[in-house]
Amino acid sequence: MFDNENKQQRFEEKLLTKVAMAGVVEQRRGRRLKFVMFLMALAYIPFVALVIPVLSEDINGLSALKEDHVGVVEVNGVIASESEASASIVVTGLRDALENDNSKAVILRINSPGGSPVQSDLIYKEILRLRGLYPEKPIYSVIEDIGASGAYYIAAATENIYASESSIVGSIGVTSGGSFGFVGVLEKLGVERRIYTSGENKAFLDPFLPEKASDKMRYESMLKNVHKQFIAAVEGERKERLQSGADVFNGYVWTGEESLELGLIDAYGSVGTVSRDILNVEELVNYTPRGDFFSRFAKQIGVSAADTMMKTLMPAPSFK
Repeated sequence: MFDNENKQQRFEEKLLTKVAMAGVVEQRRGRRLKFVMFLMALAYIPFVALVIPVLSEDINGLSALKEDHVGVVEVNGVIASESEASASIVVTGLRDALENDNSKAVILRINSPGGSPVQSDLIYKEILRLRGLYPEKPIYSVIEDIGASGAYYIAAATENIYASESSIVGSIGVTSGGSFGFVGVLEKLGVERRIYTSGENKAFLDPFLPEKASDKMRYESMLKNVHKQFIAAVEGERKERLQSGADVFNGYVWTGEESLELGLIDAYGSVGTVSRDILNVEELVNYTPRGDFFSRFAKQIGVSAADTMMKTLMPAPSFK
C-alpha cells in the first residue's frame, strides 16, 4: 500500500517538474522572440530612412531630372482637401515641374470624377498664374478614363485638352446629393427633435426638422452661383473653341468623340503621344508628390467616422 502511495507521489512530482520546466522553456522562447523582434525593428528603421526615400525618388523619375523631359502631374481620384488630388498636392507637383530648368512642358494626367469646387478652383487659378509665370512651358491636360465635373474645371485652365474617343468628359454642373430627411421616422418612433440655436437659420437644412421652402430656395441659389462660376471658368478659357449654340453646361457627360465635336477637348491623345508627337520630347518625369511611407500608410487607415457622418447628413456641394 505504501509502495503505491510512494509511486503516485513520485509520479506527481515528476509531472509538476515537467510542467514547471515547460513554463521556463516557454518564457525563454518568448524572451528570445522579443529580442529578435527588437533587432528586426532596429534594422527596419535605417531601411525606412535610407531605402524608401531612394525608391520614392526613383519611382517619381527623379533620376532623369538632368535630361530634357516633360513633367507629369496626376489628378487621380476624388478632388478633396485630404485626397491624392488635393490642391496642395497637385499645385506642388505643378510648381516643381515648371521650376526645373530641364522640363519643357507639363501634362496633367487626369482620372477623376470631380469633387470639391473649392479645391478645383484653387488648382484652376494656380494653373492660370503659372502659365503667366512660365509662358514658354505649355501646360496640357490628358483625360484618360474620366475627366468630369471638377476635374474638367481644372482641365479647362490648361492650354489644350486631350482625351481618347471613349473617355468620359464634361459633367459641367454642381450637385449636393446624399442628404436625407428623418422627420417621418422620428414621428413613427415617437422621438421629439430638440435643437437650440442663437441664429434664426443656424439649423439650416437640419435633416431632423421639416424642410422649409425658403431653405431649399436658398441652397439651390448657392448651387446656381457655383454653377455660374464653373460656366464662366470654362467659357473664359475655351472661348471660341466651344461649339456655338451647343448646351454643354447642362451637367451631361460626353464621350471623347462627342467632346471633340462640342469643343470640350482639342484632339485625341495620350500622355505618351502628346509628349512624343506634339512636344517632341520622349522622356517623362512624374512630379506628383507621393509623401513618405508613414504618411501614406496613416492616410489609408485614418478614416474618420465623425467626418463621414457629417458628410452623409449634410454633404457639401461638389462638382459631380
